[in-house]
Amino acid sequence: MASVFGHVAASAAIGYAFFPKQVRPATFLLAGFCAFVPDFDVLAFRFGIPYESEWGHRGWTHSIVFAVVFSGITGMLYRLLSMPPAGGQGGSTEGHSSALLTAWLFLSTLSHPLLDMLTNGGRGCALWWPFSTDRIFFPERPIQVSPMSIGGFISEWGLTVLASELIWIGVPGLILVLLAKWTRQMR
Repeated sequence: MASVFGHVAASAAIGYAFFPKQVRPATFLLAGFCAFVPDFDVLAFRFGIPYESEWGHRGWTHSIVFAVVFSGITGMLYRLLSMPPAGGQGGSTEGHSSALLTAWLFLSTLSHPLLDMLTNGGRGCALWWPFSTDRIFFPERPIQVSPMSIGGFISEWGLTVLASELIWIGVPGLILVLLAKWTRQMR
């Protein structure tokens, strides 16, 4: 898997590049959460669910269907929790803004398995679940697989992972943000 740092960096780049009007502290944190929530499936190990199970690590939570459902529910809950009090004035673009936020949450959640499919370890991701439980990778896998523990980052391997993510996630993310900003300024 890519590290939580890489996943959140990708989510931030997506937000700043494509959804700059939706970027606020709360939405930034929410999109970051969506970017790493698929890895909550590691809890399956605690319940004896094997890695290779569709319910195990990189299984159903690393699918497009999960990204659609999770981001849809999360976007809806955010909208409900941030509604103005009864009698308050909502903006005329509130629905449009909510749809854009949900799109950002979807792309953030989906970026997780796509980044994991670029790593050089693990069993691949069940991207097409429930239609297929096959675990897949991209043909090229340049990102170093992340340690599964915090202690693993305090090592040479952890530093190698972070350097790999800087090159393969951080730099492209920064380029994406700068290109998007430049494109907006040219309009």
